[in-house]
Amino acid sequence: MLASSGLLFAFEHSNLAGKAVIFLLLVGSIFSWSIMWTKWVQLSAAQRATRSFLKVFRSSTEPLDPYLAGKISAESPQGTIYLAGAKELCFHLTGSSAIDSTLHARLSSAKPLSETGMKAVRTAMDRAVGEESLRLEAHLIILATAVSGAPFLGLLGTVWGVMDAFSDIALAGQASLAAMAPGVSGALITTVTGLVVAIPAMFGYNYLTTSIRHLNVEMENFAAECGAVFEHRYLDRL
Repeated sequence: MLASSGLLFAFEHSNLAGKAVIFLLLVGSIFSWSIMWTKWVQLSAAQRATRSFLKVFRSSTEPLDPYLAGKISAESPQGTIYLAGAKELCFHLTGSSAIDSTLHARLSSAKPLSETGMKAVRTAMDRAVGEESLRLEAHLIILATAVSGAPFLGLLGTVWGVMDAFSDIALAGQASLAAMAPGVSGALITTVTGLVVAIPAMFGYNYLTTSIRHLNVEMENFAAECGAVFEHRYLDRL
């Protein structure tokens, strides 16, 4: 009967502290899974939007054509970086970054940009790289906490439960296996729950951090590429 009841039997015989630990771990598991799903959706959307943006950017005859078209997806980190650089570039070339009917004409008659102005453009893109990196890494601390904290929280519940089980045995004056088994079983369930929470969170955290690290490198490379394109077209080399 004990084997058939399994986890339910262990939960029924866990003490109040054990049940509280299990509740906290289940709440942490819900947060962990929601973050893993949300981040996976976010990264997938970012990769799709970036592929579309890079296709448009690299096929444009003029570096500012995508900016003038006004069709840059906010889901693309590279698009956001380009938008920050293009706004700064337009501001230094024409005195305004607003897109209107006269912007194209003002860009055509604008003087080449000085090295100081181009440095400001590169700085704007570098700042956008940092902001996008922080946006992609947001809430990963919860996964890291679940990975490192859930097993310890489960172990705390187990130690507490075993301590109560031995105290009850001492008070009852019985040291038989039948008297010890329910209390020990109830104590061990918190460790099992902690591992069940931590193991998926560990795999999810490793996957997400690796993917985000890859995206960070791609963003830095694109910022350098975009800066070079702007320099070749708009920098005053005299």
